[in-house]
Amino acid sequence: MDRHGQDEQQLVWTVVPTDIGPLLLAATREGLVNVVFHASDTVRDKALERLASRLGTEPVEDPRSPLLAEAIRQVTAYFAGRLHAFALPLDWSLITGFNRQVLRELASGVPYGTVVGYGDLAGRVGQPGAAQAVGVAMGSNPLPVVVPCHRVVESGGGIGGFGGGLETKRKLLALEGVLPEPLF
Repeated sequence: MDRHGQDEQQLVWTVVPTDIGPLLLAATREGLVNVVFHASDTVRDKALERLASRLGTEPVEDPRSPLLAEAIRQVTAYFAGRLHAFALPLDWSLITGFNRQVLRELASGVPYGTVVGYGDLAGRVGQPGAAQAVGVAMGSNPLPVVVPCHRVVESGGGIGGFGGGLETKRKLLALEGVLPEPLF
């Protein structure tokens, strides 16, 4: 509680090493709020500044926080190949409207080891023909890996784009058995 008797927003973060590089995980009392790829010091600092600005509270590094414990456990299990479906509370406050609708459908309707086309995903949310808008939603995903935007591909068989880089997308799809492991 703050000095006015109001619950303060709590925002904690840590960086977790993974096979695709360090991931920044940030959580509020509502749940996991942000996952950031390639969390070098520079990337991490910029991401934390954006979070502070968007959520109105200063992020606190706390790898032992109960708010992060389950997210750390599940992300680690996913990269070890032991977890195929995340079951985490998610804080959707960084995304609204159509983008939130698309990402919620992606999270619940595209399981591990499968892919969906941008246009197909648009159709699932009642917006056939909105494939480009789905691409924008994927690019604004604040929870990559957990909300699996890497599973969205081009209808013609292309891999499509990816905010974490195409090599990262290939590695995630290979981990899930969708693509062969990269040769180099």
